[in-house]
Amino acid sequence: MARTWEGPAGRLLLGLAVLLHRTVTDRAAKRRLEHWRNAALRAAYRRGVPVGVLASRTRLTQRWVRTVVTGGKPPPVDEAV
Repeated sequence: MARTWEGPAGRLLLGLAVLLHRTVTDRAAKRRLEHWRNAALRAAYRRGVPVGVLASRTRLTQRWVRTVVTGGKPPPVDEAV
């Protein structure tokens, strides 16, 4: 005997699965999500979060995070004091 909530809950979960599938597999959506991620990384870096922390939390390499936060340019060189 089926419960009354199993039908609507199943349809809701199916809708969620379809949404996630389209979000992950669509090329334009993937580029958009990466753009938002990169913008968030740049904003966090500007507010003082170090590259090491950004890399460890996002599971990206530090080199990749440095490339993202500098906009593709080489990072600025710190002068020796």
